[in-house]
Amino acid sequence: MRFGNDKFGFRALSAAAIGLLLLLGGQAYAEPKKEFSIAWTIYVGWMPWPYAADTGIVKKWADKYGIIINVKQINDYVESINQYTTGGFDGVTATNMDGLTIPAAGGVDTTILIIGDFSNGNDGIVSKAAKTIADLRGQSINLVELSVSHYLLARALDGAGLSEKDVTIVNTSDADMVAAFKSPDTSTVVTWNPLLAEVKAEPGSAALFDSTQIPGEIIDTLMVNTEVLKDNPDFGKALAGIWYETMSVLTDPGEKGKAARTAMGELSGTDLAGFDVQLAATKLFVTPQEAVAFTESEDLVKTMDLVRTFSFDHGLLGEGAADKDAIGIAFPGGRVLGSAENVKLRFDASYMKIAAEGSL
Repeated sequence: MRFGNDKFGFRALSAAAIGLLLLLGGQAYAEPKKEFSIAWTIYVGWMPWPYAADTGIVKKWADKYGIIINVKQINDYVESINQYTTGGFDGVTATNMDGLTIPAAGGVDTTILIIGDFSNGNDGIVSKAAKTIADLRGQSINLVELSVSHYLLARALDGAGLSEKDVTIVNTSDADMVAAFKSPDTSTVVTWNPLLAEVKAEPGSAALFDSTQIPGEIIDTLMVNTEVLKDNPDFGKALAGIWYETMSVLTDPGEKGKAARTAMGELSGTDLAGFDVQLAATKLFVTPQEAVAFTESEDLVKTMDLVRTFSFDHGLLGEGAADKDAIGIAFPGGRVLGSAENVKLRFDASYMKIAAEGSL
């Protein structure tokens, strides 16, 4: 998962650059339309989208509402979010952190329409030299800088009474992570599945920390342009219908579910066994009721406060951000973290609620 086969990202465009692109070529959202597009990248929690497109589930729900929904793969995760941010797509699969640091920081009002899952072991810290997080003091740690791997490390260090000042971070591409860990020059890495499984299998390695220890903080979503959704509520209803029908197929205990997971595994470059291993480290919100409860919880507000603090401290909220309150994050019930006058990221449970009520 992540960056090509990935999902966690850098700020790829400054807020000013994104603003200029929007002025020059961005799409103006004002009138209802009939054709929409969402972008996805390879990751276990997002494979239901291409599966739904391939099996006719997308068309079924789009037809119900008299619209067209195109589901397109982008090979680079950050590029998919950049293209969404500049108006190339109406929606994109992305994490809570990247929704804040790329489109929201770039001035694009974005709604998290569906919360699909959170990482529950798919991200972790592995070392050949340390047995505990406390043992990392003074060591070099390889990770994709300014990614959720970086965030995971910061959370782990904080829990052990350490900070990033106590370690040396070595920015390493996900494509090079496994090879780096095999090198005698590298002792510790922070990465995600399937890379995580590979480094954990190396002789002498020890798993020090993983996302099960910060449950609910690395969240995988489908986010859409707020103005597009406002002008086209049927787009939101169709997306919710697609997602939860596909969830019912994915989790079917019989051959139907096995066939779906096999297909999703193949679409992501693995097999059924490999896909199931990654799925086991993912907390799926199978029903809309589960997703609504998570979205309306106080824990989500606390998580986003941690995420926005990390993002500001690392310069990811844009050059003009004076503090972590510069960008408003809205939650169900009217709660806002940060500037109420500059809300650019919204957690919206309303379409998941419609699905929960059976009213799609």
